[in-house]
Amino acid sequence: MAVSTAAPWIDAPLVYKGKVRELYDLGEHYLIVVTDRISAFDYILEPPVPEKGNVLNQLSAFWFEKTRHLIENHVVHTDVYRLGSIVKEPELLKHRIMVTRKAERIDIECVVRGYITGGGWRQYSSTGEINGIPLPEGLRKNERFPEPLFTPAAKNDVGHDEDISLQRMKELVGVELTAELEAKSLALYEFARDYCEQRGIILADCKFEFGLIDGKVILIDEIFTPDASRFWAKEKYALDVEIDSMDKEPVRTYLAGSDWDKNSTPAPLPSEVVSETTARYTNILERLTAE
Repeated sequence: MAVSTAAPWIDAPLVYKGKVRELYDLGEHYLIVVTDRISAFDYILEPPVPEKGNVLNQLSAFWFEKTRHLIENHVVHTDVYRLGSIVKEPELLKHRIMVTRKAERIDIECVVRGYITGGGWRQYSSTGEINGIPLPEGLRKNERFPEPLFTPAAKNDVGHDEDISLQRMKELVGVELTAELEAKSLALYEFARDYCEQRGIILADCKFEFGLIDGKVILIDEIFTPDASRFWAKEKYALDVEIDSMDKEPVRTYLAGSDWDKNSTPAPLPSEVVSETTARYTNILERLTAE
């Protein structure tokens, strides 16, 4: 069964409803429930993708545990049965929940790019720079950087996040916090990149969110999921092409080839597109978590 909202089964105030996640207030902590909703071009699509929320939550829990030696995170536990009567359908939500500490979000999206692709490639193609960082001439699409780049964005709760320079980030959050977030982001990326390479996966780029608890920086939100990272299968890696990512690529491909105008609610996704997207998400979970 696909879960498009957890609201009927949670006996706690709903604080925030994002494109995929729902945030409930437990008093001392938050309860995050990850649904199967899927979005593209700022629209929530129908139908939801079965197992997507399970995969995202399990991957985040896996990586939060893996990276504890690098930075503290917001996870308290992921055991739905510890919530008692708060959750009315524990079997349905058992792989979807995360109880977290309450942190003050730092309004910077910390992006690390190991390869020049996506939005970074588009910036470079038009300006020769990424987020104000000058790059050598002649780089090729999907080429690996000698060293990963830290390219932050200012968070916007409405609309898209805004790419900013390191200098602008210093103006927004201060020099010391900028340096700490850059160092933590690069360390996290390099750790996960090496782990993924051992499993035949390239981590092209990723994004992090951080928060503050009693003035201390901790890792929050989600990490190294298909919704927060760009994964490529090693066998599909090539220069100068669009590489088929290990995420919701079947949805993007279908929409790009349809007659949807991107200005109105799209028609429901075909069942084969939904099935292929489920397969993509479950495959990346299996490849990354199988020890």
